[in-house]
Amino acid sequence: MFAPSQEEVRRFFCGAWAKACAGQPLQAIESLAAGWIAEHPEWHADLADAAAAVARDYGDGAVGGNPFLHLSMHLAISEQCGIDQPRGIRQAVELLARRRGSLHAAHHEAMQCLGQMLADASRAARPPDGDAYLACVQRRATGSMGMI
Repeated sequence: MFAPSQEEVRRFFCGAWAKACAGQPLQAIESLAAGWIAEHPEWHADLADAAAAVARDYGDGAVGGNPFLHLSMHLAISEQCGIDQPRGIRQAVELLARRRGSLHAAHHEAMQCLGQMLADASRAARPPDGDAYLACVQRRATGSMGMI
């Protein structure tokens, strides 16, 4: 299982952004990351200084949140949709994107479901419930929000 350290994650995103800004060739995952970074200009300065980004504490009280957690969630959802795992997530996110008028907005809603699933799993000391995550995204995609 791939389990990069916090520093490796931060250096990956900073490196991908630096390469994109310099017009250098990108690997597929770097291109995907750079695309999501481009959608978040509020973090461009953070990503421009890898040493500062590695050293910074993006704790709960950090203004603007943790860009690396946020961008990692964008990548996770992109990868989930790419392989349709959990099965049905691609269709649910695509429908949500049509409802919201943007893939970016759909990702942000899916992130809420993903974050809730991970928090629930952590709190209950059990594996993440992919079915609950998918159901949450599907409810948002279809407008049946009564259970959320």
